[in-house]
Amino acid sequence: MLLKESILRLDATAIDYIIIALYFVFVLGIGYVARRAVSSSLDFFLSGRSLPAWVTGLAFISANLGAIEIMGMSANGAQYGIPTVHYFWIGAVPAMLFLGVVMMPFYYGSKVRSVPEFMLRRFGKPAHLVNAVSFALAQVLIAGVNLFLLATIVNVLLGWPIWVSVIVAAAIVLSYITLGGLSAAIYNEVLQFFVIVAALLPLTLVGLHKVGGWQGLVDKVSGSPGGSEQMSAWPGNALSGFHNNFLSVIGIVFGLGFVLSFGYWTTNFTEVQRALASKNMSAARRTPIIGSFPKMFIPFIVIIPGIIAAVVVPELAQFKATGSGQVDYNDALLLLMRDLLPNGMLGLAITGLLASFMAGMAANLSSFNTVMSYDIIERYVIKDRPDDFYLRTGRWVTVAGTLIAIGTAAIASGYSNLMDYLQQLFSFFNAPLFATFILGMFWKRMTAAAGWIGLVSGTATAILVFVLSENGVINLPGQGASFVGAGAAFVVDILISVVVSTMTRPKEESELVGLVYSLTPKEQRTEVAVAGDGGWYRKPVLLAGISLALTIVLNIIFA
Repeated sequence: MLLKESILRLDATAIDYIIIALYFVFVLGIGYVARRAVSSSLDFFLSGRSLPAWVTGLAFISANLGAIEIMGMSANGAQYGIPTVHYFWIGAVPAMLFLGVVMMPFYYGSKVRSVPEFMLRRFGKPAHLVNAVSFALAQVLIAGVNLFLLATIVNVLLGWPIWVSVIVAAAIVLSYITLGGLSAAIYNEVLQFFVIVAALLPLTLVGLHKVGGWQGLVDKVSGSPGGSEQMSAWPGNALSGFHNNFLSVIGIVFGLGFVLSFGYWTTNFTEVQRALASKNMSAARRTPIIGSFPKMFIPFIVIIPGIIAAVVVPELAQFKATGSGQVDYNDALLLLMRDLLPNGMLGLAITGLLASFMAGMAANLSSFNTVMSYDIIERYVIKDRPDDFYLRTGRWVTVAGTLIAIGTAAIASGYSNLMDYLQQLFSFFNAPLFATFILGMFWKRMTAAAGWIGLVSGTATAILVFVLSENGVINLPGQGASFVGAGAAFVVDILISVVVSTMTRPKEESELVGLVYSLTPKEQRTEVAVAGDGGWYRKPVLLAGISLALTIVLNIIFA
């Protein structure tokens, strides 16, 4: 461990520390200012539903620019190459557009405060409780990933022990979330988005110059382990774990592009919460659509540096060739920063990484405290208290979530590629939830019993696939086991839900208005014209069409 720390140690100087210190002053200052706007639980948990679309749109994408995106995708880039773009162009943008065009009218129009609360109205208490508990568990596990990597950066920068770094990093995030709630998180996420881009874009450009431009990178990767197929998006066999090209494409499109992607982006309250904080229906629908535009270009500043690191950093090239060494794929960005960036730029790059991990962890904690306070404590534990009580409870829940995340950070430390861990979690929690949601939203006959039984059955199926994969019964390298687990969870959830629905009684149609597509009048599914929302660039469907067209073009270029 000591040898690895010395390999990764970044030679930061006073100018780098000044840049980092200024960033922390801004972050905590935003938390302090945001605190003055918090007078109710709605202000704390949903920013009083008052924010403009451009703010929530950037926060929507920045909340996802945590450890999963930055270190996880650069690690994936180093290991698998260009096929990693599928997590963006197949596994994100289409689902984000679907959320904005189809699902946000139901979320925002029903005035629910969380995704589990939507489950409560559609399916009743059992499905609501299963969803709320599983979501809360997932958030503290994912917060642990962000916290572990945040602590790793502090460890590399200052040489502090990991456990001290974890506590200090957690305290900083806890401070501004506890002060200003969701508003502090969202405005910091907007700041963090620009800091992250300013940090990673120069690293990408310097890296490309180092390898002789794009063609130089293609030549170097083609001559390295993995070969030229790592510079082509399709069929992505190494990523999917399938040797057959056709099965690989099906696995990526169905497992990642449909089940995992739609399961994450359309039902994950961490993301949906940002849209729910919007000032009106139009802004809520535009939130994920606005976020899709930067999302489709993030691969160029996240995946490309990982690919470059795998061919220019000797230690990582050795690890990729032999599978052993003192570094692993998660270190790709740090190693590239160490070797390529001068002081000043190094400080900016370190600040960008800190910003990304703080954005990710803050997003996890802000959604965790909302679900725990509204959906579990208020609903089942301590009922009918004044609003001020739940505001105070939300702050204490944030503290508790942070302490639990410190513990779950230890789990994340055991994976050489954190995307393997994250995709496994998504197959457990998001894939079956999406199956329940999509069936319940478009099939009025689905019953309350089917809601929770299907959800539990789907989750159990994903866990079974994971156990079989871990014990060698199913042999799928890469992230193929996650794709198969997600697909199996989705199919089992749908089948069980249909069977149970035919044996149990559905709700009255009058109870499902606003919750089921066919029973909801069109005027309730579309926004009412509001002053300031005119102009073609504020039309959700048109914006979604432009975004989808650009994504198709990118897929064709890199096919």
